[in-house]
Amino acid sequence: MDKQKLLSMDPYILLSIINMKLRDEFSSLEDLCSNYGMKAEELENKLNSIEYRYNQQTNQFTGI
Repeated sequence: MDKQKLLSMDPYILLSIINMKLRDEFSSLEDLCSNYGMKAEELENKLNSIEYRYNQQTNQFTGI
């Protein structure tokens, strides 16, 4: 999956995919973003729109 496809997804579907990848494949948001060639702020802005924020301690996006 490429950057544009990820960022154009419904934010709730994206949330599910990203949290799964953070849990199973990547040790940090920076690692995930590097793998997909995107900036962390792009992903954070998309998920902030549904009131989810990245929690570094849990390595997950969680609701606020």
